[in-house]
Amino acid sequence: MTTSNTASYAPLMGTLSVIPWTSDPAEGERKAPFLLAYSLGDGREGPAAGEQALHTVLGEMGLRPGGDTVDLASRQSAPITLLVEAGRAVLTMPYLNAQCPVPPEWEADARSIGRVYFIVATKPWTDGVPGLPVTEEQLRAFVGNEEVLATAMHCLLPVRSLTR
Repeated sequence: MTTSNTASYAPLMGTLSVIPWTSDPAEGERKAPFLLAYSLGDGREGPAAGEQALHTVLGEMGLRPGGDTVDLASRQSAPITLLVEAGRAVLTMPYLNAQCPVPPEWEADARSIGRVYFIVATKPWTDGVPGLPVTEEQLRAFVGNEEVLATAMHCLLPVRSLTR
């Protein structure tokens, strides 16, 4: 029998945060809203150790950064859950239990589509400090960075609510 060492990863990953956004509808069609989880890179051994710790934790959940997009609705026991209720997204996964306010259109899209495109960036984002505003340009620059996208974990996360 083997045991997991994930309890030691939290101090290495540092501050983890989430941010929601939506894309403009293409030809009137709404698309799944997005949710990004990321580290500030402020872990006790620096950004590189935090990046490696995130890779390891995702691997222990059966998710592979840099791989194909995984539909977590098809997994019986998904390691990540998302509750969307009353203007809030509540994300639960190892080392991250986060609540964030979401715009009404984000919540409406999440409910009508039934899933959210979830990205866990393994590269740190020092500009995404919780509580400080993030401009559209800052978000676009980080999420649109090829290295960030290539090393991130991508999945479709089913939306849960208190009524379903």
